[in-house]
Amino acid sequence: MRPPLDLSLYLVTDTRLCGDRGVAATVAAAVKGGVTAVQLRDPDADARTLCALGRRIQAELAGTGVPLIVNDRLDVAVWLDADGVHLGQRDLSPTTARQRLGPHAYIGLSVSRPGQLAHVPDAVDHLGVGPVFPQSTKPDADAPLGLGGLARIVQESPLPCVAIGGIGASEAAAVRASGAAGLAVVSAVCGQSDPEAAAHSLIRTLRQEVPA
Repeated sequence: MRPPLDLSLYLVTDTRLCGDRGVAATVAAAVKGGVTAVQLRDPDADARTLCALGRRIQAELAGTGVPLIVNDRLDVAVWLDADGVHLGQRDLSPTTARQRLGPHAYIGLSVSRPGQLAHVPDAVDHLGVGPVFPQSTKPDADAPLGLGGLARIVQESPLPCVAIGGIGASEAAAVRASGAAGLAVVSAVCGQSDPEAAAHSLIRTLRQEVPA
């Protein structure tokens, strides 16, 4: 059995927002600040570019215990021997991903409305729920759920949920109070001048909100 994935602070990479610092260096700094999982995402990159970037990220994550999840691209996840894959509603079947990656991989699935919960395969470990708030990093995203929509999905879901979409330090406490297992962030870390400090600030907020 694979251990549960710590979804507390889940970083989704954005090559453009990482800028001159680069994705791998941003990930390294963010992990020092408390990031608990990393998702490699660059929808504009080809497989070769993604694999090369994934290798650089894996080198930074070595020895940290922080897993690398690949967004959408099962082929890249297989080539990297990544810790898992995150899939959208229109991507390949999570069941197929489980067959390819094996029993120890983490498989996440995006959910943007409650009705999708009825069609989550057994192969899925956790859900990415959102967007919660308006955001600019994924132009084709569904309409924002708001905190009420997030809370409803979290309540009805049989799986741990990580909230994503427009979440920064000022929204973290309210999102955590919804019952979500954690926050997935993009610009709140990748777009900041000090990713380590940004991640640390988010983690500090989350820990303050966790009941003793």
